[in-house]
Amino acid sequence: MSDTRVERRLAAILAVDVAGYSRLMGEDEEGTLAALRAVRREVGDPKITEHRGRIVKTTGDGLLVEFASVVDAVRCAVEVQREMVARNAAVPAARRIEFRMGVNVGDIIIEDGDIFGDGVNIAARLEALAEPGGICISAAAHEQVRDKLDFSFEDMGEQQVKNIARPVRTHRIVVGSPAETITAAAAAATEPSPPEKPSIAVLPFQNLSGDPEQEYFADGVVEDIITALSRVGLFFVIARNSSFTYKGKPVDIKQVGRELGAHYVLEGSIRKAANRVRITGQLIEATTGHHIWADRFDGSLDDIFDLQDRLTESVVGSIVPSVQRAEIARAYAKPTENLNAYDLYLRALERFYITRSQSACEEALTLLERAIRLDPDYALAKALFGIVVVSRDTGGWSNAEEKAKATSFAREAVHSNRDHPDTLRFAAHTLSHIAHDYELAHSTIAQAIRLNPNSAQVLMRAGWVHLHAGVYEPALGYFEQAIRLSPLDLEMGQMLFGAGVACLVQRRNDECLVFMHDAARHMPNYTPIYRWLAFACVRADRINEGRAAMARLFELDPGFRIAKISTPFRDATITENMRAVFRVLGVPE
Repeated sequence: MSDTRVERRLAAILAVDVAGYSRLMGEDEEGTLAALRAVRREVGDPKITEHRGRIVKTTGDGLLVEFASVVDAVRCAVEVQREMVARNAAVPAARRIEFRMGVNVGDIIIEDGDIFGDGVNIAARLEALAEPGGICISAAAHEQVRDKLDFSFEDMGEQQVKNIARPVRTHRIVVGSPAETITAAAAAATEPSPPEKPSIAVLPFQNLSGDPEQEYFADGVVEDIITALSRVGLFFVIARNSSFTYKGKPVDIKQVGRELGAHYVLEGSIRKAANRVRITGQLIEATTGHHIWADRFDGSLDDIFDLQDRLTESVVGSIVPSVQRAEIARAYAKPTENLNAYDLYLRALERFYITRSQSACEEALTLLERAIRLDPDYALAKALFGIVVVSRDTGGWSNAEEKAKATSFAREAVHSNRDHPDTLRFAAHTLSHIAHDYELAHSTIAQAIRLNPNSAQVLMRAGWVHLHAGVYEPALGYFEQAIRLSPLDLEMGQMLFGAGVACLVQRRNDECLVFMHDAARHMPNYTPIYRWLAFACVRADRINEGRAAMARLFELDPGFRIAKISTPFRDATITENMRAVFRVLGVPE
């Protein structure tokens, strides 16, 4: 028998576990660890300190905390869970950090700072009984707190738990009315909040080649598509480790959507014959089974890696505008009174993309201001606000106050969200057009390209930033690459318009006219196109066409005058040349 004296004391033990930890880590290790560190830093550690707890040890997915008072332990647990409800309100269900918690009071053994014994084991078993976002406590803990804390408790009866000889009588904490558990409270947000970012799962493509050796090629294409979509910023993309669990199995798209938390599912097939390969793909809305997009792509196997890159570019370039349209349609299907920040952003995006008229831009700004009031940290909405003001300024409709606000929002967006390519592309364009800060605009768009080099919309904004700075040849290259990458893009009109301007400033007048006429077909009510079209026609000695373009401009903007003409270019002679041309056409000063 050992003479070593065992140190014991009575303590309250809080055991904490992250629900779904393995799945979260499988989908995004770095993101999950960063989120957990933030929760510890901002919620867990401060609350434990406030309630005089001691963190005994941590594991990857758990935490063990000792308290001298069971009242403190329970208060701490409830307050943390309430904080997590608020933090998770704007997070996609599949990415939420949710805790299970168990509280027990009992005798413990202390050794080298660690704690052991049934008092600890029972707390751990109670935590396993709790639902995500829930707290279970022992009868001993309940006896101590039931008359001291203003919570309700639901008796769960006796529970047989692992490695504990006797059943443990267990109570579930209920906040508010007996029907209102902490878990249920997560579904009832008192303030509107942004819903989930659209999520997409890319399933393994079927190999229809009859050659098992071609599996590597099919899997490689899917991995490239997943990587490319992850860079877009528009989606939450389900990780390969999760989506590939369906490889070789018959799938029900609605079930896949539920299991992976995906709004959209991309599936497809690859067929190789001789030196040719064909990829077919279809994008499906998981909840309804509705087909959003379908297409096929053919290529030669002469350079298999180049082919993979081109196929990935084609698929991603087609999917992005399709999902944008589907998300905008979803926002418009919601009752107006239920709008929140994300839906307001989508509606503003639609008003901006579809017509770009003066009234549409005003509506978009109003929607974005509402979104920013709901979510003052909404960097993407702030960045889009800037682009709408850019459009208004190009049309001659902006004012000094909104331009100052656009510049401020753009700078805030750049500094607060350096890893979101859509935020950066909008902000870069605003900084070059409104603020004339060409250096910051250039570094910002370069970061957006690094994040997502296959985004047609990022490349299009790169074209404008280079145009404003006077770097014309690369600007045209960016516009042409964007047009090739996303031929069905919602911003195709702006891509064609930018290419036309890039040609015009290089005096490639005939090429300019082709782009400008195409842009006018995409955006028939966008007045700046007709200004530049008239300018190009006169430059090309096609005066009558120039007068026709001016007639359309005055039809859309009867108050147009030469005084309205300004351009954001570093080269001021472009503005002067345009004014001179409009004087030739008889436009009033």
